[in-house]
Amino acid sequence: MTSANKSPAAARVGQVQSLSRAFQLLMRLSEGELGFTLSELANQEQLPPSTVHRLLNSMRELGFAELDESKGLWSVGINAFRCGNAYLKKRDFITQARSVMKRLVAATGETSNLGVLQQGQVVFVGQVECSAMMRMAVPVGNSGPIHASGVGKALLSALPMKEALALLAEQGMPELTAQTLRNTEQFSDELRAIRLRGYAIDNQEQAEGLICIAANIYDEFGMALAAVSISGPTVRVQPSRQEAVGAQVVAAADEITDLIGGCRPEGQ
Repeated sequence: MTSANKSPAAARVGQVQSLSRAFQLLMRLSEGELGFTLSELANQEQLPPSTVHRLLNSMRELGFAELDESKGLWSVGINAFRCGNAYLKKRDFITQARSVMKRLVAATGETSNLGVLQQGQVVFVGQVECSAMMRMAVPVGNSGPIHASGVGKALLSALPMKEALALLAEQGMPELTAQTLRNTEQFSDELRAIRLRGYAIDNQEQAEGLICIAANIYDEFGMALAAVSISGPTVRVQPSRQEAVGAQVVAAADEITDLIGGCRPEGQ
């Protein structure tokens, strides 16, 4: 049957297949820093070169692919960037995080907070409270110390050590409880430990009887955008639970990172 004689149903199947292949090619192009030759793309996608060439030319006409004719290399076009940028513009990490925070509260039984770093302090921008009678509640918009909060310590750990310590020196490290870290050498060791395990712990450093466990949420450049945490009384978040809860908080942070199109930096 010639293309002119194809039934409407067969034509639709062919269009969907072409669309699927074009998107797959676009994803492949996004993986190459320098670009791909036609034969490389055909081999990787296991398609005839003629098919790949036809698809690439259609994508080129629409601005989703570009050809360096001097080198014969295909790469993503400007319209691919524009589409990706449109996604980033509509991204609202606070709204995206809320459903994940609700599940984190259900899993841990503790209140979950979302915080960002602004002008040397932690500012809380989201919260999902647990149902327990004894629970932590910080009004959204309130700020807290970076050196004595789980969210603050997590966000500091994402900065270069020199920058983190400079910020601490600028803001000061007042003693809030007997557990508050005030020695910069000890704090440097703490930041290294946070990077290794993936989450920060405020163990009664801000308030007696309160523990907070936090992990970072990353943007598309692998930069810490915010941190999500759980906070609860030490009688419930006991040392025997901390590693398991820490893993749950990290999993929640990673899920939010994925939802907003972010990526965890290498080594984190």
